Amino acid sequence: MDVHDRLCLLGLSHVEFLRPKEKLLLVEMLGGPARLFELPLAEIARLAGRSLITRLWRPDEILRSAEATRARLTREGMRSIFYWDSEYPPKLREIYDPPVTLFIRGSLPDRDVTLAGIVGTRFPTGAARAAAFRLGFDLGRNGICVVSGLARGIDREAHEGCEQAEGRSVAVLGNGIDLIYPSSSRAAAMALLLRGGAIVSEYPPGIPALRYHFPARNRIISGLCRGVVVVQAPERSGALITAEHALQEGRDLWVHADGMTGTAGAGTRQLAESGAPVIRDSAKILSEWGVAPRAPEHGSPYAQLPEGERLAMMMKEEISGACAQRGGETYWRT
Repeated sequence: MDVHDRLCLLGLSHVEFLRPKEKLLLVEMLGGPARLFELPLAEIARLAGRSLITRLWRPDEILRSAEATRARLTREGMRSIFYWDSEYPPKLREIYDPPVTLFIRGSLPDRDVTLAGIVGTRFPTGAARAAAFRLGFDLGRNGICVVSGLARGIDREAHEGCEQAEGRSVAVLGNGIDLIYPSSSRAAAMALLLRGGAIVSEYPPGIPALRYHFPARNRIISGLCRGVVVVQAPERSGALITAEHALQEGRDLWVHADGMTGTAGAGTRQLAESGAPVIRDSAKILSEWGVAPRAPEHGSPYAQLPEGERLAMMMKEEISGACAQRGGETYWRT
């Protein structure tokens, strides 16, 4: 595609009255995106096979917005890739309605890296919170890239666990990649980027976090991954939408045993009752995916020392980067 075609594809990212699948079909039907911007709305509706009633089809204005987006991406060190680009994630290309455009901050994992989604409620129990962190840590430690939504709760714990293991993760947003939502996740986002991970979205910079964006965002989380773990989810949770997408997309699906109690775990229990396998740690995932786990963790090598000496040695280990301390637990990186 030439420069104008790519500008038109950027323009399509500003067009929300067309579904992602319709955008792909129209571009392929017309032999490229430029022709689409020459058509009246009635002809686009005819080709899409449904009625389109909107005042938002103003091709010249849309292309001016695309030019502004392109300039901003360059100016702020962000970028975009399209469905037809070689860098586009191959598993995401397989789903029913892949996004035409992905906006990216940071670096996507190499094509041969396995990705796993970890999702759940924004208000987890303490046990589920610890489980998400541990799962993110163990998967990251074993070379699996963690994918989640950077929301408070389970998502952020999974990202932070992976980062503490010196692994890479990908955050999928329901808004433009220039805005970290919620703002309390900014530190986690920056750590993710410094570790070589990525923040991605199908929405252009400047687009706010709107309620209906998040169910659409969830299909990208599962679409990027080989499998998804729902750590804890109440009824009608967005994580259950991710689980539904995972099943529709032919991905592996698990639920975590530590996230099945109380009202916060009602959705998790429903998934288990419907046949989703229950896991307690990363062992089953690694085994089913043929990943040889790294050597066992140290355990407590200084447990027999007097308390003062033990704390001093553990601090030394943490400063050296051999381990991380969180919630009274020690997580060994090596």
